[in-house]
Formats: sequence, structure tokens, C-alpha cells
Amino acid sequence: MKRAGVLLLAAVPVIATGVYFVMPTDSADTPVTPPAATAQSSREDAKDRAEQEREADDALIADLPPGLASPAKKELAQQLVSSAENSTTRWRTAYGTIDDLGDGCGYTAGIIGFCTGTHDLLTLVERYTEAHPGNGLAEYLPALRKVDGSDSHEGLDPGFTAAWQAEAEVPAFREAQEEERDRVYFEPAVRLAKLDGLGTLGQFVYYDAMVFHGPDTDADGFYGLRERAMKQAETPAEGGSEKAYLDAFLDVRHEAMKAKRPGIDTSRVDTAQRRFLQAGNMDLDTPLVWEMYGDTYRVP
Repeated sequence: MKRAGVLLLAAVPVIATGVYFVMPTDSADTPVTPPAATAQSSREDAKDRAEQEREADDALIADLPPGLASPAKKELAQQLVSSAENSTTRWRTAYGTIDDLGDGCGYTAGIIGFCTGTHDLLTLVERYTEAHPGNGLAEYLPALRKVDGSDSHEGLDPGFTAAWQAEAEVPAFREAQEEERDRVYFEPAVRLAKLDGLGTLGQFVYYDAMVFHGPDTDADGFYGLRERAMKQAETPAEGGSEKAYLDAFLDVRHEAMKAKRPGIDTSRVDTAQRRFLQAGNMDLDTPLVWEMYGDTYRVP
């Protein structure tokens, strides 16, 4: 960061000299920098800093173990999430699932619970249509844009559910669902968890929270929950205890789930993630046993 500042300062005399002859000056003959030029310089400086920070983060992550991103752990993560989203660990059977759960999110569909009311299903279909024009869902894009942000089915019934199920038989659409799951939920969650100093379990805790609460910055979104948890306990990257921080994060998440949907079953926190944490299974090692909505699941 200091190097960037030095480079910027070194360029100032050259820029100022050029401006001195073409711009009006104040009473002390000080060169006047145009506001637009100042704003542009600030934007470029901020962009440079962001790129440098991202490069530093990438270098840090590259030196860390793969954690949840390893093939075996990623498969386990999908099984865990699927037990909560679709009541089965066989997550590949869920590409064609679609139903209105009555939770205000419209239709919930696919392997990760894309919703017509929460923008992610719309984005999935838009990106899929860009790559595969004329697919069986493309005709519903105007209706999907109209109902986005609501629980409405206007323009979707009666044919959308059948169209979704039919398209889910197409390998390219299955691949698109997985790519969107990774792009929106899995990869950002694992990346941030690693930067926070969290191991495999903590990376899964972030991932599942990202799926359920959405990658939003409001109080009930994933980033809002993380901010609240960080006020209660330091992350390992800040020198705190990993267990204490995850306890705080799960407390915050449990509270948010109850506040959003009174009476909701919080099994995915209480009898899954909390159980793994209490057992000290920070690497999500198998065999793994957990309960979801009263059912017991096992991964040998």
C-alpha cells in the first residue's frame, strides 16, 4: 500500500506541471486540479488498491490447504446442504425439484434451492440462456423478471414447473446449476472463510449460511450475520479462537433464523453444525452423523 502511495506522489509534479499552463490558478498561483480529474484519480487509486488487496488475498489462499474445496470435502458439503434443502444426501437427484414452500420466496428449485423471488433463479436462467438460446426456460424470462423480489407466480403458471423439470434432464442445464451454485455461494463462502482463518468446518458453516441467508449485506444476509458475529468474537485471522468465533456465528445465525421465520426448524445449525463443532471435528472428518428435521443421516 505504501508503495502505491509513493508511486502516486511521484507522478503528481508531472501532472501538475501540465495543468499549470492550461488551468486557472488561485490567488497564490497554485495550480488548480479539475474536480473531474480528481475524482477520476481517486477512482483509479481505489481500483489499484482493491486489485493489490485481491492479489495479496489470492497469494495467501494459494498457500493454504484446499479445505472444503477439495473434491471429497466439496462432495460432503453438497450432501450436508442437500439434507437440509431436499431431505436427502443424494443431491444429484434434485436438479428437477421445484415447489413453492410458502416462505415468501416463490418457487424454490434445483440443487441449491434457487428461488424465483430472490434473484438467483432469474440470474441462472439468464446466464443459461446466453449460452444456450432457445432452451425450454427462455420463454419465461419476462415473467421471471416481473416476479423477481416477490412470491408471485404471475406468468409462470401453469407451465413453468413442467418446463423446469424437463430442462433439468438436459446435461447442460445441470452443469449450469452447479456452476451458478459455485459462483454465487460456494466459492465466495470458502474464500472468505479462509481469509478469516477458518478451517474446513468453518468454511462449511459459511457456505451453508450463504445458501440459506443469501449473499446479502443487510442484517439478515450472510455478510450482515458475519459482521454481527465479528462484534462478539474475533476471527482466527484476528487472533481469536476458531471455536469461540464459530460458536458466536452460529448463535447469531440461529437468532436470525428464528427472527425471520418464527417456529422454523433450526436443525441445520443445532443438530448438524453445532454438533460437529462441539465434537471438535474442525476438519469435517468422516464418518459423520447428523440429524435433520428428525431424520438421521450418515456418511461412512
